[in-house]
Amino acid sequence: MSAIAPSVPVVRTARNAVFTAFAINGAAFAAFASRVPDLKHQLGLTAGELGLTLLALSLGAVIGLPLSGWFVHRFGAGRSTLGAAAVQSLSLVGVGLAVTAMESRALAMAALVLVGVGTGVFDVSMNLEGAAVERLLGRSIMPHFHAAFSAGTVVSALVGAGLSFLHVSVLAHLVGVAVLLLAVTPWFLRAFLPREVEDDPTDETRDPAAGGRGRAGLGAAWREPRTLLIGVVVFAAAFTEGTANDWIGVALSDGYDLPRWAGVLGFAVFLTAMTAGRVLGTRLLDARGRVPVLRVLFVAAVAGSLLVVFGGPVLAFVGAAVWGVGASLGFPVGMSAAADEPRRAAARMSVVSTIGYTAFLAGPPLLGFLGDHVGVLRSLLVVGAMAGLAVAALPAVREADRR
Repeated sequence: MSAIAPSVPVVRTARNAVFTAFAINGAAFAAFASRVPDLKHQLGLTAGELGLTLLALSLGAVIGLPLSGWFVHRFGAGRSTLGAAAVQSLSLVGVGLAVTAMESRALAMAALVLVGVGTGVFDVSMNLEGAAVERLLGRSIMPHFHAAFSAGTVVSALVGAGLSFLHVSVLAHLVGVAVLLLAVTPWFLRAFLPREVEDDPTDETRDPAAGGRGRAGLGAAWREPRTLLIGVVVFAAAFTEGTANDWIGVALSDGYDLPRWAGVLGFAVFLTAMTAGRVLGTRLLDARGRVPVLRVLFVAAVAGSLLVVFGGPVLAFVGAAVWGVGASLGFPVGMSAAADEPRRAAARMSVVSTIGYTAFLAGPPLLGFLGDHVGVLRSLLVVGAMAGLAVAALPAVREADRR
């Protein structure tokens, strides 16, 4: 039996809480990402070694994703988010200790695995809460939640650039982020939806791992050509976005002999542009359709990456902005395309999400290995190949009939 729908003020309050969850999770992610150039310098890593180090973060996220379904099913989105925030906070402090106090790459990688686990569980928990809020509101709002995540990354990256410029240690920075995360999370969790509303069995957007759907539906989704092609688009979009997240700061500082804080500023430019694209792009999608808009955006991502690689130290910042706009909508549109048919949305979104996160796992070491041979800046040319792959698969994201 379906739970009684909560009042409109309760849903709106939950909506605001989800906005906060996305923003604070984005801020925590960007706090570490903004100090990657400092980590590379402090530990004396080559590009390839840095790529393998960052792989630990992706590995932890991949571990956390399947665990998150069980956690949310067992404890609810609120408690799962709180537990994830605790793991994320403590492990961020561990990264700071490993880099600043111990200068140990092995310990940094161990801590990054735990950061990834906490981030993965936090990510799935807040997305499931967001899906429940979206269902109760009766209109699309998920892209705006992801824009809140991007906004959190922008603010955090700017703070990181400033702290890097002032030579504030990685440890002091990440301890401050951990304290903020632990202080804010219990506050916004009080406004999450009641557990019985989250568990409404009529909700077609629930994750199969959380007990909402059987295995047969998930297995069938892996055999659907359209779902797999949407996964290709999301894979390319995730790679395009993730490459900039992990490497644009290092590429600008190493490739153009800029100060590390300037590289972080380039990362912040990318994030600002991507946030703007997510906030403003919904109207374009409604007016022009998914395929034409994404075709233009993937071409923009290629153009932006080329400006970063060949444009020189000034045009590279322009390129970072163009790249950010180009990377803004591929991932959320892929999620929407997977959910076009509500009856099969959960299984298809699970498949597409798994394919997409593979890009986050494969991207850092691939770019690192290429960077060892051709330089970090030139390795960014791989973005063009990935965008071409996405453009070839774009017809799959065309709006499908809802039934």
